[in-house]
Amino acid sequence: MKNFGGFLALLGIAAIVMNYLDRVPRLLMWIYKWGDDTAWAIKIGLVVIGGAMYLFGPKDEEDAPEEGSPKEPTEE
Repeated sequence: MKNFGGFLALLGIAAIVMNYLDRVPRLLMWIYKWGDDTAWAIKIGLVVIGGAMYLFGPKDEEDAPEEGSPKEPTEE
């Protein structure tokens, strides 16, 4: 979930920055059909929702240790 949230947040930030450079990511070209105000709302929403998913989402399964496996081997 964190990976997807991070992707959404970065996509929103990239769209905001690229808007000032007169470039638009192809993935977000459709939001400009409804006007600038709606496009800004969608871009800001992407950043806020993606950031919240990244910060408050559960750890990804790849990062979490498996249930029956020892955390670290002990040296004796």
